Amino acid sequence: MEALYYEKRPTKAIYCKLCPHHCLILPGHCGRCHTRYNDAGILLALNYGQCTSIALDSIEKKPLQRFHPGSFILSLGSWGCNFHCSFCQNWQISQDTPSYEEISPQDAVHLAIQLKERGNIGIAYTYNEPIIWYEFLRQTAPLVHKAGLYNVVVTNGFIEEAPLRELLPLIDAWNIDIKSFDENFYLRRCNGTLSPVKRTIVLAAAAAHVEVTTLLIPGENDGIEEIEKTAHWLSKIDSQIPFHLTRYFPQYKMSLPATPISTLRSGAAAAKKWLDYVYIGNVPDDDLDQV
Repeated sequence: MEALYYEKRPTKAIYCKLCPHHCLILPGHCGRCHTRYNDAGILLALNYGQCTSIALDSIEKKPLQRFHPGSFILSLGSWGCNFHCSFCQNWQISQDTPSYEEISPQDAVHLAIQLKERGNIGIAYTYNEPIIWYEFLRQTAPLVHKAGLYNVVVTNGFIEEAPLRELLPLIDAWNIDIKSFDENFYLRRCNGTLSPVKRTIVLAAAAAHVEVTTLLIPGENDGIEEIEKTAHWLSKIDSQIPFHLTRYFPQYKMSLPATPISTLRSGAAAAKKWLDYVYIGNVPDDDLDQV
């Protein structure tokens, strides 16, 4: 399918305008996300309708703790990502070339409706980065609303303002990552930047339910001062934004040991100075509770 948000340049080169990377893509090449391909001057979304992961998850698994708690949501993922995080917890679909099944927007909504009897409330676009599944998301979300169901996006938040504003009326809840509150961390560990993510959170919080997640990595982004900075900034938007501090495990290119649960608890206590709802994630149920 032809992609949205791009600009044609001389010699059939293309500037992709979906995310802040603004990749200059030459004919026969892809952008950083590996999903947007220049076919002789036409930008194609290679992953349109290509579903690598599908499950009926609890809403809390997204994680969304304060959006229809106790319900379930049909979760769909594709492949690719516009970040290249060295610690990626889903690298098999975000950074590799996984197998997939074709699914249409109509098929996805039909399945979501069928699953209502099992507690399903809609569709979550998740697992890999849904922003680069933009065309499929943009076509599916209105059909989900028409069926009386909800749309949820679980994202790194790295999207340009124009495509984001087009999505805002269609999305009912967001979980947005703040990888770190340090721009250098984004450049060094994610090949991205923080500022566009902050803009996404501000705009999304004005339009829908938003929760924020930080994966705490030992010695990288788990300092109390940094966690407090993140929580303080979120509180200036809305002190009731739920903040999830989740446990890192060694994955992909990072072999640091898993985050100590004591670090998660200390960070959560610090964040609670600014925010009403702070949660710990990726730990056993008996250690998992709101602080």
